[in-house]
Amino acid sequence: MSVRWRGRLGKIAGMTLGTAFGSLLDPPEEAAPRTALVLMGGGARTAYQVGVLLGLTHLLGRRPGGWFDIVVGTSAGALNAACLVDQAPVGAAAVERLAQLWMGLHADQVYRVQPWRMTPGLRWAGLLSPAWLLRRLPRWLLDPAPLTALLGRVVRPARIAQALDQGHLQAWAVTASSYTSGVHWTFYQAARRWHRPAWQRPGRRAVAQAIGPQHLLASAAIPFLFPAVPLEVEGRTEYFGDGSMRQIAPLSPAFNLGATRILAIGVGQPERSALGAGSMAPGSYPSLAQIATHAMASVFHDTLEADVEQAERVNAGLRRWSQHGGMAPYRAVQVLAMQPSRSLDELALAHVRALPEAVFGLLKMLGGTQAAGAALASYLLFEPPFVQALIELGRVDVWARRAQLEAFFEGRPVPGA
Repeated sequence: MSVRWRGRLGKIAGMTLGTAFGSLLDPPEEAAPRTALVLMGGGARTAYQVGVLLGLTHLLGRRPGGWFDIVVGTSAGALNAACLVDQAPVGAAAVERLAQLWMGLHADQVYRVQPWRMTPGLRWAGLLSPAWLLRRLPRWLLDPAPLTALLGRVVRPARIAQALDQGHLQAWAVTASSYTSGVHWTFYQAARRWHRPAWQRPGRRAVAQAIGPQHLLASAAIPFLFPAVPLEVEGRTEYFGDGSMRQIAPLSPAFNLGATRILAIGVGQPERSALGAGSMAPGSYPSLAQIATHAMASVFHDTLEADVEQAERVNAGLRRWSQHGGMAPYRAVQVLAMQPSRSLDELALAHVRALPEAVFGLLKMLGGTQAAGAALASYLLFEPPFVQALIELGRVDVWARRAQLEAFFEGRPVPGA
């Protein structure tokens, strides 16, 4: 392959081909098709992913082990991924069990509001000594102890390792962002007989580790809401937060783990601006909830569509090259992305009263129970009415895209993609 063509294809991708497609073609013994599932982050909104997976069980009628060889998760999507991998040996029942877990979930099983009060005397002392006050301000607002306990019950590292080694899937990965170094890390675990080398890109690193509850807590640690989580990387301790931060290439772990086709399920929200605009008078000052929503949207900035578009451009370049007789030592990767067809902010606004009283009161004070700030509630609404609405939306979206999904899993060109 000439340097000239390498350069041209690199420009099509907007990144190195190593990032877009993982590596040179696998050896013949490893060249079998591999399907990856990529689950994006978004707090309670990721219940939508469960609905999509349930829809797939009814559409395809095959066990999840027959669909996915690689599973990648970020933030709350990593929690879904972990449950699927842990339950991989039971086939389609893995999705049913994940759905049962979500439908029985309540916010107090995920977080508690951090109590923080100051007596009048301490307030006066704080006014006299701002530095003293700042040292006592809470560094996070929600206590994740209930989630820690929940993960300890439903995610078992030994069972996950067994599922990998028994061939129920080949690899899985979760992502987290280091506050210490600023690097976006992918932690991956593969079957012992299937070695995949670690990779490194600008601002992004990967490391092979046995993934446990601490990795999941780190991946789901929304900044300011949840505490940073310490993890060991390359012999040192770094503190990590939500994997959605600085996630510029969400498909990259699947590419690098050898996927030949990828189903990515995001929870992006294209309608947010319209919903917010309709609830604000022109020129009115934004509420704290609106500002927090904007900041949260930046954390969960959905780079999925851009990454999918980038992959499609590279695939198109490879196809054009092959049509002209070129031979590239890179594989094309088919990508299909699922996103909610309905505004999740609207759904959250309809169910916001289901939040625990303390959380509802806090959001109301911030303006988060109004339309313009409803997105903030959507990340925290781990309550049955909202969860059930999201799961139903996921099912509906699967049937609306039935032809595309059937073609994807049968290895045919996806119509309309």
